[in-house]
Amino acid sequence: MSKNPRKSIVASFGMLSAELENRLESDEQPTPPVQSAGKRVGAGVIGAAHRAIDDIRSERDELRALLESGGGAVRELDPSLIDPSPFPDRLPDDDRTDFEAFKRSIQTEGQKVPVQVRKHPTSPGRYQIVYGHRRWLAAQQLGIPVRALEVEISDLDLVVAQGIENASRQDLTWIERALFASRMDDAGIKPRDIYAALSIDDAELAKMRSVYRSVPTDVIEAIGRAPKVGRPRWLDLAKAIAGDPATLESIRAALGRKSDGAETSDQRFQRVLNAIKPVVKTGVEPTSISDGNGTKLGALVMSPKEVRISAEGSLGIEFLKFVEAELPSLAERFIRQREE
Repeated sequence: MSKNPRKSIVASFGMLSAELENRLESDEQPTPPVQSAGKRVGAGVIGAAHRAIDDIRSERDELRALLESGGGAVRELDPSLIDPSPFPDRLPDDDRTDFEAFKRSIQTEGQKVPVQVRKHPTSPGRYQIVYGHRRWLAAQQLGIPVRALEVEISDLDLVVAQGIENASRQDLTWIERALFASRMDDAGIKPRDIYAALSIDDAELAKMRSVYRSVPTDVIEAIGRAPKVGRPRWLDLAKAIAGDPATLESIRAALGRKSDGAETSDQRFQRVLNAIKPVVKTGVEPTSISDGNGTKLGALVMSPKEVRISAEGSLGIEFLKFVEAELPSLAERFIRQREE
């Protein structure tokens, strides 16, 4: 393999999409994120990013032809000598049924597509996965060698190569893609390369950043993939957490409590929302507020974090003004009672 950094990315991407394309051999179509010249996302940086991906795809096809003609050396490695990528791009599945079926197919039909590995940068004699974590894990659990192609690739190239491959996968959830963007950010990848890697624009990256910069990684990982939870609800959660240590503390406490029975990541997300935004019970009538003569002044609705008073007529409006004026003295009385 060439040591040229560009060729390293091409080598990775050449095999990264091989599994997807093997499934689509009958109708060779471009993967969804790469659009034709007439349908590119936009001009400037985004247009240039898509043109760069087109170039990589072209060179990838040439590399694949070389590999199919015997130009690439695929070896069998002991799975115990391989470590996962330093930039994980998946959260644990709620349901392992799909993986078990995948593992059975490898057991009965063999591993058709090799994984990609690189030499471990700090542990001589060991390797790191570039692409093919599920195949590596299946081989590890089955106790069989894993077929692997070794490439030379830097940390920065590795994370971009994974991102390009991720853009072709339809099963990654929004938060998994956002978390991977976070890892690229942490690795020093430039925004324009993140756009190209995930086939997103600057507005989408800004939304992802607003989530992963407000919601700590440990909280995201504790919730999980949440396949039914899209961007709007993650943004709502980020807004609730932003700059509020007490809310974050409540979330961690909620995640620390064990639920009754099995719980999906979607249900964990909802449990977190319920912990910080208690749902007002439906069908409960507001409490009426009246004076001593029975004249209605308004209505009161209370939740653990909110009190709402609505006015009834002109007298009710005067009552609201009275309550507003009395709030400072009520706060003082409250503090005195706590001290006593």
